[in-house]
This record gives sequence, structure tokens and C-alpha cells, in this order.
Amino acid sequence: MIPYKDDNPTDLTPVVTVGLIVVNALVWLLVQGAGVDSQQLVRSVCELGLIPGEVLRTVPPGTAVPVGQGMRCLVTAQPHWWTVATSMFLHAGWIHIIGNMWFLWVFGNNIEDSMGHARFVVFYLLCGVAAAATQMVSDPGSAVPMVGASGAISGVMGAYILLYPRVRVHTIVWLGFFVTTVALPAYVMLGYWFFYQLLLGTVGALSRMEGGTAFWAHVGGFVAGMALIRLFVNPEYLERRRSRVIILPRGA
Repeated sequence: MIPYKDDNPTDLTPVVTVGLIVVNALVWLLVQGAGVDSQQLVRSVCELGLIPGEVLRTVPPGTAVPVGQGMRCLVTAQPHWWTVATSMFLHAGWIHIIGNMWFLWVFGNNIEDSMGHARFVVFYLLCGVAAAATQMVSDPGSAVPMVGASGAISGVMGAYILLYPRVRVHTIVWLGFFVTTVALPAYVMLGYWFFYQLLLGTVGALSRMEGGTAFWAHVGGFVAGMALIRLFVNPEYLERRRSRVIILPRGA
């Protein structure tokens, strides 16, 4: 299921949400070369991506990690703690960044509107850190670089499911070769997404899969968003918004 809009109007101009999208896009284009130069892309991932085994010092320095197209990352002797932050603004491909920015736009503007601009910046970054920490705990010996904004965005989605559980989210659904759209309560759409990440993370851990999607980062970010939202939400903003939000009737 892919959400494409929600029935959740905003009052504040989502300058932070738009700013985050712009920053991610600029990093993808200027730092990562839009994926055109494979060497530039790999270099950005190796130098600025988060390698759990490097940060936690569980992987021997000098370990070479294949990252595709015959290229490798080299684990350094010094843990690069700043990669917890820089990895949030890197992506592995066009589909990766477009998908992440799409979800950020659909859900981020409403969460920013519920807490204000400055609080949203802090909330977003904290969710990203929590997501990275969860992934490191789940696989501390991994030498595979982790990149992407999806952990922080998962936190935004976790906040959304608590604040607006019954808001209509318009979603594209694939049923084999048949494609349709349906309006679902946010708790159904986001609940499905969360348990899907939890399932895939569990399956991946049991099968000891290497690389791929950091599902536990998604789970950790989502839970962090649910845990932190009450600390960051502005009650006055939230009450004003709830008077205008369109929700599905009970039983729908």
C-alpha cells in the first residue's frame, strides 16, 4: 500500500518538512551525484553512512565490505559517531529517496503542524537517532553501511497513528495485476505498515540476512515517534487542528 494524500488540512506552512525534502534532494544530487557516478555514490555511502560494527567497534579495522559493482567499504579504526546523523540524509537510489520523501510529505506536514517548526526539527532528528540505535542493537556486528531517512520518517508515522488514528489516508493498493485506490483510517494503513516491518525484521534476523532494508530501524523509529509525540506536541495547536480534521465514521 502506498499513501498519496490524507484528509488532514494544515494551518502552519510546513517549512521544516519542505526544508528536509530539499536538503535530502540536494545531498542526493550534489554529494551523491544522483547515483550517476557509481564511485561517487559508493564513496558517499562508505564515508557518511552508518556502519554499526565500526561505531560499536565489533568489526576489526581494515575489514573490507562489498557494496556492489566490485567496490568495497573499508572499516576504520575510529568510530565515526557523526554518521548517525549524516546517514539520515543519504540514499541508495532514486526509488529509495523518492519513496522516503513521498512518505515524509504525506505525513510530515501534519506532525509539524501539531508541534511547530523548532520542535519538529528536534523530534525528527531524535527519531532518526533512535532508529539508528535500534538497528545497531539488532545487528551490532554488521559491517554494511546504513543510509536513508526512513528511520526518522518512521517516527513521524508513529506520531501520526497516535494523533490522527481515524483520519482518512488515500492509498494505492495492488491486487495482483489490478490496481485501485482506497481511503483507510490511518491506524489501518500505518498499523499494517508497522507490523509488516516487524515481520520482515524478524524473518531477516532468523534467516541471518545480510544487507538490504534496515527493518529494525523502521520499527525503532516508529516506536520512538509514538513515545516522544506527547512530549513535543503543542496542545493548543492539536486542539485547533482536531476541530477541522475529517475522520472516517466508526465502523467504516
